[in-house]
Amino acid sequence: MIIKDKTKKVYLETFGCQMNVSDSERIANNLVTNGYEMTLDSDSADVVLLNTCSVREKAEHKLFSRVGHFNNLKNKPKIGVMGCVAQLEGETIFNRSNGVDFVVGTRAIARISDVISKNIVDENLAIDLGEREFDYDWSVNSKQRFSPYIAFVPIIEGCNKFCTYCIVPFSRGRERSLSAEVIVNQVKTLIKEGVKEIHLIGQNVNSYRPLSDVGLEGFAGATKFSKLLRAVAATGMERIKFATSFPRDFHADIIKAIEENKNLCNWVHLPVQSGSNKVLRDMRRGHTVEDYKKRVDIIRSSPRNISLTTDIIVGFPGETDEDFEDTLRLVDYCQYDSAYFFKYSIRKGTISASMVDNVTDDEKTIRFNRLNILHKIHQQKQLQANVNKVLKVLAERPSSKNTNELTGHSTCHKIVNFRGNTSDIGNVFDVKITSEKVNSLYGEKIRNIDNAK
Repeated sequence: MIIKDKTKKVYLETFGCQMNVSDSERIANNLVTNGYEMTLDSDSADVVLLNTCSVREKAEHKLFSRVGHFNNLKNKPKIGVMGCVAQLEGETIFNRSNGVDFVVGTRAIARISDVISKNIVDENLAIDLGEREFDYDWSVNSKQRFSPYIAFVPIIEGCNKFCTYCIVPFSRGRERSLSAEVIVNQVKTLIKEGVKEIHLIGQNVNSYRPLSDVGLEGFAGATKFSKLLRAVAATGMERIKFATSFPRDFHADIIKAIEENKNLCNWVHLPVQSGSNKVLRDMRRGHTVEDYKKRVDIIRSSPRNISLTTDIIVGFPGETDEDFEDTLRLVDYCQYDSAYFFKYSIRKGTISASMVDNVTDDEKTIRFNRLNILHKIHQQKQLQANVNKVLKVLAERPSSKNTNELTGHSTCHKIVNFRGNTSDIGNVFDVKITSEKVNSLYGEKIRNIDNAK
């Protein structure tokens, strides 16, 4: 049911992870297909969609701040809440904010146009927290992707791990793997559309376990995921990245697959969350520090010079000074290329919410800062190690700091800036690194890889 008298303009705002970005692409794709117009001007929108993240409490607070902003506009738009907060909070969102007109869960996004149309027609609050369609179409029209040259390809959604601090199993549901045949066909289509780099994404990509081996026949591999990596590499896609990997499920054969296929990029994101075995047990991560180090040793010993990144939570309930010192020791050991640190915050509905949050906010801040200082030392060493080397860089967009420069990512997922023109965007260059910055590299392009083929 679509409104025919006037094309409705929809403004879509996305919070959170790359899975949310991928969902937003498919939301926009659905709306445009059904007669709506996407706009970047929130003030002129008839409908505002807020695609939400629930991993951290701060993101949830930001949602209701944004609802208040749009609710106070002179010409108030219809306001819809989607994503993880929508799935978790359901109709209670209407009670928390009287400006919300409809709520749509993480697995109901294919029905978004119907929900909007129904709400416009009958003016009643609408909610859809139902399951995903059996024949759900995961593809996205190239015009609705966040980039013409980079594409997110979901391979698994949901999570079965139930780490005590994490809300994802409740907001995204249980693990469901897409068929390899569907994934490979999507990648082949993306190649035809001119995409240069794909990211195979999921809460835990190396937990990938499809119901059948269709699409994986003839590919070697110790796990279904490493078979999938080889199958996707065989399509000829220029650059292939994947995230996020779960340490317990990370098999050495993944590294072998990267070494065998140059288009599998030399970057692994492997969240450890803590360097203390006691805290890891309390988190129910299912791996020990020793297990994790063995995987790091395999990654670091690869001739591909694989970049390693991670996530760490500081101030988890019960984390002592010695537990935190263990985390510092692990960071010293791993010398991460990049890392994301978070101060623990309670997420209602998780197991850890019932634990005593006995680390003060001030102590969390102190630990966060100490961890960040140590990490920056190692990060700068990792960046310095690239000076005078040649990295393959995809030019993604103009630099935000200098209009005469472009910015992009290397195969090892480092940010690289270099002088170039807007006509260079979308091409892959050999870039000689001349210096390191605080969080990035700077270099000079020496060859256009695409034109050199």
